[in-house]
Amino acid sequence: MAGAGTVGAPRPAVVPVTVVVDCSGEARVRPADYLLACGDGNNRLVGLRWDTWGAVTATATGTDMVNDCVPYCAAGRFRGYPVNVTLSGPEPWPGHPGTSRFTTVRLVFPGPAPSPLPHDVTYRIVWADGRPAPTAS
Repeated sequence: MAGAGTVGAPRPAVVPVTVVVDCSGEARVRPADYLLACGDGNNRLVGLRWDTWGAVTATATGTDMVNDCVPYCAAGRFRGYPVNVTLSGPEPWPGHPGTSRFTTVRLVFPGPAPSPLPHDVTYRIVWADGRPAPTAS
C-alpha cells in the first residue's frame, strides 16, 4: 500500500540492574565472595548467602576473613568473623547503560569484630582506573 508506514517490532524494555563491581572491574550479582582489600588481599568476604538483592540494597550473611598481620602481614594468619553485609547507595555505572553499581558496603559483626574495627563499619566503594577500592567512611 502506498503511503503505509512500517511498524517495527517493539524494543524490549531495558531492565535496570544493580551490581557490585569487583577488584578486576567486573560486574557481579550475588557473589559468593568479595575482596575488600584489593591492594593486598588481606580482607575478603567469603561464604556469602544473599537474603536480598534489589535495585537499592542487597543483604547477605557470611564470613569476613581478615589477616591478623601478626607478627607482620606476610607471616599473619587469616581469621574468620561472622558478618552481616549490606550493599547500598546505587549510582549509575558510567559506560554501562541501564546498570547501577553499589557504592557502599556495611559490615555488622554480631560477635567479635576484627581489631581495630568497631562492630558496625561502613566503607565507601570508590573507583580508581575503573576498579573499586573500599575506603572507610
